[in-house]
Amino acid sequence: MSPAMPGVLQDETVLVADPAEGSTLHNKGYFGEPRSGGGVALSLLEAVYLVETQRLAVTADGTTLPLRDLLRRANARVPAFEVRYLVYRDLRQRGYIVKESTPPIDFRVYPRGGGPKATPSRYAVSAISERWVFDLDALEAHVRRAASARKNLLLAVVDEESDVTYYAVRHVNPIGRAGREPGSRDAVAYLIEDRAMVLDEEPAHGLRANGFFGKLVGRRLQLSLLETAHLLRGGWIGVRRSDTNRKVTFAAVRAQARRLQPDFDLCLRVYDDLRGRGIVVKTGFKYGSHFRAYEGDPDRVHARYLVHALPGGHRGAWPEVSRAVRLAHGVKKDLLLAAVGKDDVRYLSLERMRP
Repeated sequence: MSPAMPGVLQDETVLVADPAEGSTLHNKGYFGEPRSGGGVALSLLEAVYLVETQRLAVTADGTTLPLRDLLRRANARVPAFEVRYLVYRDLRQRGYIVKESTPPIDFRVYPRGGGPKATPSRYAVSAISERWVFDLDALEAHVRRAASARKNLLLAVVDEESDVTYYAVRHVNPIGRAGREPGSRDAVAYLIEDRAMVLDEEPAHGLRANGFFGKLVGRRLQLSLLETAHLLRGGWIGVRRSDTNRKVTFAAVRAQARRLQPDFDLCLRVYDDLRGRGIVVKTGFKYGSHFRAYEGDPDRVHARYLVHALPGGHRGAWPEVSRAVRLAHGVKKDLLLAAVGKDDVRYLSLERMRP
């Protein structure tokens, strides 16, 4: 192995003054920024990586700094240095050219064989600790920023054992092929505690055939409270009490549902929106999500998505997101986070990937 190049620590950069050595670093790995007159200025991330790989020796005040001391100084001077460094190191060891970017995007990552001024960057990467808060609004802002620059956004989440997991994130526009209207308006559903029943066989089969609503149990159709509220508000069914046969308003159905399910209004917003997109929506209970979503006939195709409804401004924990992505991947479905805003519902796809 060639002798390590000398570099001098100056505040938050390391200067490699020798023009030939600086040119070698920059040309063979795009490390550092060239200086007028020769040499390169390295960031602390780059310097630590080069010291760790024995390509650089850093001095301060005439004394060589061991890696542990350089790391200690870097952690003291750069916020979240260790998390960012672990991601930088992992990407470099995968063979990528990595350049630091303007927060909240931490890195621009170039394809293997490419580099700055030679090829466009391939990924915009944000380094995250699993201990940090999952902030839905901030994530959406990251996605918009990456999309406006025509980059793929990767979230690099570092766990407590310093392993890095990558998630590709993007806004999606789910569209299905199912009919948006159930056809007949003569069905009557009888409301019981946490669901409703359509007892007349012909309307029951009509709702099932024309919109894949509910589940046929013998000759009757069982509707969830979400389906009941959606159909009642659209004027597609009437609802009556099963014990008194009295008519039930949409407000009464919603009030009963809210008592049983505190996030009912949130879920109904997403349910209505997906149905309006031609998506068939069924419960996602078995998969730990609000919904499973089909682009067509659920008797003929598998659900493409697992959908979890979240209010705008939601803040949570990254391990919860990791579990949801892992489960969706395990059953060969895409995870969608449905961000419910004041006037719309936006869908974020999260997919685990290997860059």
